[in-house]
Amino acid sequence: MSTSPSPAERVAEACDRWGEVEVVRRCAGLLALDPAEPVAGDGLELAIVLGHLSDRAWLAGGKPPGHAYWARVWAARALRYVWRDTAAVAVMRALSDEQWRVKEMAAKVVADREIGNAVAVLDALADDDVPRVRRAAVGALAAIGEAEQADTIRALTDDPEPTVARAAATALAELGRRLDRPL
Repeated sequence: MSTSPSPAERVAEACDRWGEVEVVRRCAGLLALDPAEPVAGDGLELAIVLGHLSDRAWLAGGKPPGHAYWARVWAARALRYVWRDTAAVAVMRALSDEQWRVKEMAAKVVADREIGNAVAVLDALADDDVPRVRRAAVGALAAIGEAEQADTIRALTDDPEPTVARAAATALAELGRRLDRPL
């Protein structure tokens, strides 16, 4: 029985094929795509590798909203493994994507890569309708926020979704440790 390669292995394959700088450039390009645009060109080639796709037409199909947004999810996820600061603007844009999975993954990249100018957007994402986006937002706020974000995180400790409430409690403690002060 064969297993699918992990996301890290897929990113490594892409970097072996095109180089890290080019993979980051293509990821940023995918994140900058208007959701109405089809995935094409070198972005499509990258998405095929990152998504481990055998059907080149899969991204163009699917019931609304279709499958194309997965290319943006995979691009953001790839930036957790390979990075250049040139991708920060595209990650910031992805925090406002119409698809929750893209926003969630972009928030994780913000935390991993410590993109400090994302604080205001993350504050807004703490009120997102999707619990997984709220959870990723508080995690990122713990990684890059300042004491001013403690109130946003603290409010989510009472979130009706238990996983968000637990993540907020953890994030508040992490923020306090990182800032070396009680919050």
